[in-house]
Amino acid sequence: MIRIAIDGPGGAGKSTIAKLVGDKLGLEYIDTGAMYRAVGLKLNRKGIKPDDLISISNILDETTIDFVNGKIILDGDDVSDIIRTQEMSKLASIYSQIPEVRSKLVDIQRRIAAGKSVIMDGRDIGTNVLTDAELKVFLTADSMVRARRRYDEFRSKGIKANLDDIHEEIKDRDYQDMNRKLNPLVQAEDAIRLDTSDMTIDEVVNTIVAMAARVSSN
Repeated sequence: MIRIAIDGPGGAGKSTIAKLVGDKLGLEYIDTGAMYRAVGLKLNRKGIKPDDLISISNILDETTIDFVNGKIILDGDDVSDIIRTQEMSKLASIYSQIPEVRSKLVDIQRRIAAGKSVIMDGRDIGTNVLTDAELKVFLTADSMVRARRRYDEFRSKGIKANLDDIHEEIKDRDYQDMNRKLNPLVQAEDAIRLDTSDMTIDEVVNTIVAMAARVSSN
């Protein structure tokens, strides 16, 4: 059994890389960022403000989140595409700072990962969710490189986007993630730092697969 924790800032390619590594190694992929986006989607739809903790707690108690064939299912509905927008990214950043939200989702993440081989990506996987993961990787890249990747992703899906706006949002998100009081974005002491600014997707995937092979052989 091997559990791989992939952490890093927004736009570093964590989800893409984690999914591909999972496919190569036969690991279940758990996209924690999508979980926070899904919660943000539901709370926003219901008009729940971030400071309305009682309503948030009540909503979370009646919320189900699961992964089926690579799709994220919120209360029985596939929201995989709906949550991949700049607006949902902003909402995820806001609601992820709420202790009640993080506690609920971390419990779900740990339950899903219990007793099996998984690859999980997020911002506090190695430092909080799977602290005993056999392999921890901190995936990062220059902020403009990350902005360009996200811009290209939006364009490929026919979503209108502005590169400068995305770059500013990524820098703002970095600041929020690194300075939040609860489980801020930080590289775990035993994580391997991998800067992908000048690497192709295949190079990153193959590098992590090789890391996993070394861990498994020990």
